[in-house]
Amino acid sequence: MSTSKSAGSSKNIHDSKPKYLGVKLYEGQPAKSGSIIIRQRGTKFIPGKNVRRGNDDTLYAVETGTVKFRNSTKIKYDGNKRDIKIVEVV
Repeated sequence: MSTSKSAGSSKNIHDSKPKYLGVKLYEGQPAKSGSIIIRQRGTKFIPGKNVRRGNDDTLYAVETGTVKFRNSTKIKYDGNKRDIKIVEVV
């Protein structure tokens, strides 16, 4: 009995396509209505004024304007504080 498999059976040759996540429009850049600002998995960034969240957590502009980022503190129901990043178009 052999200790290794025969030739031609490799297990780790498959690769997935890149998802191209991340910030697409940075602070101070102009955003048209419907343009994608951030592609993300989960809600690392939270939508603010004139920004909506898509089904795949993508943030996109609703109005035409300039992209702004700001930090804020959110208090959860159990009293814990969490720093959040908010994206706005003004």
